[in-house]
Amino acid sequence: MSPKPKAVKQRVDGVLLLDKAEGLSSNHALQQVKHLFCAAKAGHTGTLDPFASGLLPICFGEATKFSGFALDADKSYEATVLLGVSTDTGDRDGRELQRQPVAVSDALVEQALAGLRGSIRQTPPMYSALKKDGKALYEYARAGIEVEREDRSVIVHALQLLARRGAELDIAVTCSKGTYVRTLAEQIGAALGCGAHLSRLRRTASGAFHIAQAVSFVSLQGEDQQTRHRRLLPPDALVAGLPSIELTPGQAVDIGHGRAIAWESADDEFLARAYTTGRFLGLVCAAGGTLQARRLLSGDPHSEARIGLEASAV
Repeated sequence: MSPKPKAVKQRVDGVLLLDKAEGLSSNHALQQVKHLFCAAKAGHTGTLDPFASGLLPICFGEATKFSGFALDADKSYEATVLLGVSTDTGDRDGRELQRQPVAVSDALVEQALAGLRGSIRQTPPMYSALKKDGKALYEYARAGIEVEREDRSVIVHALQLLARRGAELDIAVTCSKGTYVRTLAEQIGAALGCGAHLSRLRRTASGAFHIAQAVSFVSLQGEDQQTRHRRLLPPDALVAGLPSIELTPGQAVDIGHGRAIAWESADDEFLARAYTTGRFLGLVCAAGGTLQARRLLSGDPHSEARIGLEASAV
């Protein structure tokens, strides 16, 4: 029997908004999609726990250069908090630690939520991917070791009660980077004096991207490659919130070769998207009357290569 031919990976540049299903790690979902697109390079922009679902932006090729902007963006979630039951992970996948009676009014629930809006402190959970001495915290936790963690400031921009079913609270949260909704559920339980854990989590927005724009893996599987590729947003979608500037072709050549160019602006310093003849070049920064490259694309993401017509064997 002849050996199975090696997979052919394509150059793919762009952003896919994936609706991750429950039961998959973010990395597993990424690898599934990367394989489906036959993409040479891909990365996601913010981990979702396996039990969680929802928006997971996946960056291909040149778009990975700007993935940090999506990582740093505010996120929105819809979640269910189960009062009266505490777990060692703060979510439904953990081992039950304690059960307490729940006898709290809606007014007390609202009071607890109000106390967790704005700038708050959180201690990262042991079951998290944060690293201590080069090792993920969850690795220590699985070995039964608890290590000291510093609490940190996060911002809860919005925290709303959507519905209540006895001990279950459906909430909507918009928060800053670094906020653990699992920890927020535990904080709600602590404020009410009955304990709590997160029983459901769905990410509905990441920066300017919304779940309504996302596609499931099952839907992707049923499409041909051209249809899949038409779903990709261009790399500059990740930095759409930055100002844009237009360069002449000559200025673009200088910037592309690492040369600073003279640039007068009302702002002393700024970061911006740079274009020439309508084509996205990457990010540039201005300071001291000059403009220079910060992070540029290599090649043209709007060329035919973006839809995988330039392929190379691996």
